[in-house]
Amino acid sequence: MKISKIDHIGIAVKDLKKVGSLYSDAFGLKVSDEIDAPERKLRIAFTEVSGVKLEFLMPTDKESVVAKFIDKRGEGIHHICFEVSDIEKAISELRDKGVELVDEKPRLGVEGDKIVFLQPMSTFGVLIELKEK
Repeated sequence: MKISKIDHIGIAVKDLKKVGSLYSDAFGLKVSDEIDAPERKLRIAFTEVSGVKLEFLMPTDKESVVAKFIDKRGEGIHHICFEVSDIEKAISELRDKGVELVDEKPRLGVEGDKIVFLQPMSTFGVLIELKEK
């Protein structure tokens, strides 16, 4: 498996408006409009620095995965996403190497690309997302 680049870093937050203000006012970055992702119980916004996106994840339901993450660990870095050219091949190679997956098969991400998450217990505590581009 070859990683092409870091696609984005996911950051769990409680308030997208406050995050947008900080990143635009303090850091001079343009933050996207919010995207509603009801199937994931999230609202999402993006900004970009040197070709790497920051994906801000705000839960819309206290039972969502991100809400539970914030309850347990507080706001902060949730995951890192690597871009790969062939997600099926990457999954096969990772399984052969004993890496466990959160998702059994790829699903569509909020931007319409195929994604899969790796089990953090297999990746030294880091939640890794692979995204096919």
